[in-house]
Amino acid sequence: MSSAHHGLSAHAAGSHKRFQVVMTCAIAALAGLLFGLDIGVISGALPFIAKQFHVSDKVQEWIVSSMMVGAALGALLSGWMAKAIGRKYSLMIGAALFACASAVCAFSPDPRFLIGGRVLLGIAVGIASFTAPLYLSEIAPRTMRGAMISLNQLMITVGILAAFLSNTAFSGTGNWHWMLGVIAFPALALLAGLLLLPQSPRWLMSVRREKEAQTVLEHLRTDSKEIDVEMREIRDQLKITQEGWGLFRSNPNFRRSVWLGVLLQIMQQLTGINVVMYYAPRIFGLAGYGSAHDQLWGTVIVGAVNVASTFIAIGLVDRWGRKPILYIGFTVMAASLATLGAMLHIGITSGTTQMVAVAALLLFIVGFAMSAGPMIWILCAEIQPIKGRDFGIAASTFVNWIANTVAGATFLTLLNTFGHAQTFWLYAALNALFILVTLRYVPETRSASLEQIERNLMAGKPLRQLGQ
Repeated sequence: MSSAHHGLSAHAAGSHKRFQVVMTCAIAALAGLLFGLDIGVISGALPFIAKQFHVSDKVQEWIVSSMMVGAALGALLSGWMAKAIGRKYSLMIGAALFACASAVCAFSPDPRFLIGGRVLLGIAVGIASFTAPLYLSEIAPRTMRGAMISLNQLMITVGILAAFLSNTAFSGTGNWHWMLGVIAFPALALLAGLLLLPQSPRWLMSVRREKEAQTVLEHLRTDSKEIDVEMREIRDQLKITQEGWGLFRSNPNFRRSVWLGVLLQIMQQLTGINVVMYYAPRIFGLAGYGSAHDQLWGTVIVGAVNVASTFIAIGLVDRWGRKPILYIGFTVMAASLATLGAMLHIGITSGTTQMVAVAALLLFIVGFAMSAGPMIWILCAEIQPIKGRDFGIAASTFVNWIANTVAGATFLTLLNTFGHAQTFWLYAALNALFILVTLRYVPETRSASLEQIERNLMAGKPLRQLGQ
């Protein structure tokens, strides 16, 4: 009886700790929500801003992409911050800055002021986009790592949907000030939630607070043997000092993992996803939906499909692995953008062609949200060796924002000069190319520990074999 009772209480304790891990990760992943809100909110506000200030397509591109310039700066800053003050306090600074910058954007009297406010917002988003996946990868147990890092991507999609809904709600009045200002409230909620979270055990041990690290792990792990192993692994890894730039200069194997992280982030941005998100109403206009109201409801559907499809990734990432999901995603994205291009080429004149164009757009969202969205962040968090981890993730996140800026700042220009159909065909061709890149260079890391991946990298194994 007593052993059965003991088994039950151990099971209950295990479930409680799993719940604690999920709750901790969910609060940290709210950083992704802010990022998503910011992506989503500008797409709905932009037509009203353009109308009020009479701004050209070029200035609209700057209003959109100024946030990414700030985010690139934030990503550079965040590597140093995460090391100096810890993951938790970095996220708190990001949340506070986000709330302030949202207010600056909401009260902007002219486009220049708005662009400045969006650079500040970007710095906050850059800090969050670097620090949240790092914190999640260090808090989550190995068996849940892929799913918990995917939670960050899920929150980005929820943020985009929430912004699209709030845009639609305000679209009747055309009040873009409220559209941009309302996102300060979730930032304040994140700030409050972060007060309850523990520091990363890995960071605590890096600043010689082993006792506290042990206490955090006791709250978040079910098995004392697992805690001992993790403490020992972290201790061994921390004997290796972080020497990112020096290591990058001196070690060709580390350079390979940094370049792979950079390549993965460029691939993620050149799928065309953020172009679709930033300019969704414009794309629905091309598909024949004339009124602002129809276009904004179209973007809500895009947001909902984006959220739903991210659950596919969370369910499958630790079962199927990273690479099979990427193959499916890039194939779906290439096919759907090629179809959308074809529809624009022959002309969207009937209800049927409209339906096909919208279906292609939504299928593209499914392909991205189940694959390149979450998988790229997971892989970038997994492939960097501990010695250069902060440097490697900061470099790839920085490049993500640069690629994002380029995509955001060229889309309207491409449409106007290259042509509507040709622009979507260009993105379709890039997605097809990424299937080959994945085949050649991307490792399958599903069942490998971070230590094993690092040993393979430093032993000079080909990149695609790092997880074996």
